[in-house]
Amino acid sequence: MRATAVTGTGTAGLRGLLFDKDGTLFDFYATWGNWTRELIADLSRGEALRARRLAAVLRFDIASCRFDKSSPAIAGTLDDIVDTIRRALPEVSPEALRADLARRAALVTPVEAVPLAPLLDRLQGEGYTLGVVTNDSAAAARIQIGGAGVLDRFDFIAGYDSGFGGKPEPGMMHAFCRATRLRPAEVAMIGDSLHDLRPARAIGMRTVAVLTGPAEAADLAAHADAVLPDIGALPAWLAGEF
Repeated sequence: MRATAVTGTGTAGLRGLLFDKDGTLFDFYATWGNWTRELIADLSRGEALRARRLAAVLRFDIASCRFDKSSPAIAGTLDDIVDTIRRALPEVSPEALRADLARRAALVTPVEAVPLAPLLDRLQGEGYTLGVVTNDSAAAARIQIGGAGVLDRFDFIAGYDSGFGGKPEPGMMHAFCRATRLRPAEVAMIGDSLHDLRPARAIGMRTVAVLTGPAEAADLAAHADAVLPDIGALPAWLAGEF
């Protein structure tokens, strides 16, 4: 898809870039599709009915390895996903399930949406302060971003458990501004879901949608200043080239 400017607000005055993780820094399906299919296989213990029940509550198609856009697993926190799975498997201990999911998430090999190191180096070189806010745990985020070799490019990383709340509340976004001494108007939030865009716009940040998650342009455009195919198009948008 060609990058599209939506509201024409421009990029003047931006000093900070705040990224979602899954579906933004990392390609959502390439990272979490097979992971979820394996999770369902393990939790169902080979029982077809249990597997179907799990797939149904997660809104996940096992054959295609894809989520429905309405799946609570796309933008939900770990606690949201635990609650969802227990609707199908109420006998499972929430504490044990939470620990198992956290362990599995720490072992995932994220697939970069674009080569991250050269992009982030370029953005830093142009003077932008970089951060990440995710509904994953902060520990898992640091492990995955560190595994991509780019942990040191970010001045701020927060998860749903960092004490600022989870998205779609704007607590993590406010925390980034406090930590970096930037005003919301000086920050662009880049994400693949309405959980990223709506709270950012509500507090005065500019918003950039990317299409490396389950949502389509039509789902996001009304809430975005620009819709990009992926974060690799950020330098062109920041330079005002479209």
